[in-house]
Amino acid sequence: MAKCAHCGKTTTFGHKRSFSMRATNRAFRPNLQKVTVIENGRKVKKMLCAKCIRTLVKTA
Repeated sequence: MAKCAHCGKTTTFGHKRSFSMRATNRAFRPNLQKVTVIENGRKVKKMLCAKCIRTLVKTA
């Protein structure tokens, strides 16, 4: 499922706008990456968005 394991960011929906400003449906998907994170001394694979990966690197 397209959901960040840390912040819960998911797919949001909006409109694609053509040159004539006609609105058609589209999806804004989060930039999810599969990352190995150390939690409680154990390696755990998680699906995290790029923003959460950046903040985890900054705090560690």
